[in-house]
Amino acid sequence: MAGGAAPGSPAPGGEARPVPLLNIANVLTVSRLALVPVFLVALLREDGHQPLWRWVALGVFLVAAITDRIDGELARRRGLITDFGKIADPIADKALTGAALIGLSAVGDLPWWVTLVIIARELFVTLLRFWVIRLGVIPASRGGKLKTLLQAIAITLYLVPLGGPLEPLRWVVMGAAVLVTVVTGVDYAVRAWRLRARGREGAA
Repeated sequence: MAGGAAPGSPAPGGEARPVPLLNIANVLTVSRLALVPVFLVALLREDGHQPLWRWVALGVFLVAAITDRIDGELARRRGLITDFGKIADPIADKALTGAALIGLSAVGDLPWWVTLVIIARELFVTLLRFWVIRLGVIPASRGGKLKTLLQAIAITLYLVPLGGPLEPLRWVVMGAAVLVTVVTGVDYAVRAWRLRARGREGAA
């Protein structure tokens, strides 16, 4: 992910050099966004159950997920963090996950309530971020990182066109993903409320 540290890297004179908008981390983030419609086209081809196209959709999803890891590492290690990356990176993440969940529900592989719960949580947390943005940034928790990992694994399992043998494992992992998604959403709401309360106390 392309956010985390202060943008810019020290110049020889000690001043921070501006980070160019067009850098490898941002290119990877934009490429992940561009892969979302490609993924959906592959997933929804021939009613979504043609094995070849499911493998193609899985491949596109994995490539996009890997770019999420790579662009974050590059941004941090090379000092390529930009305001654009901080905004575009989470948008790309949510677009990919949301597209996968909606696509899987549209072809009948995943109950719609699972998709709606996860998407509603992500929208809720996004609104909370805007609610407290002037007071500070709430860092990602271990639970949030676990949520992202479980969602990615669960979606991967649902995309694999092997049917029956994976069904119990799919439900277990997706169930865990939904549980952690809800719990971390509540945790984020509590932390956001505390941040707002401290802000009111400081202004008093």
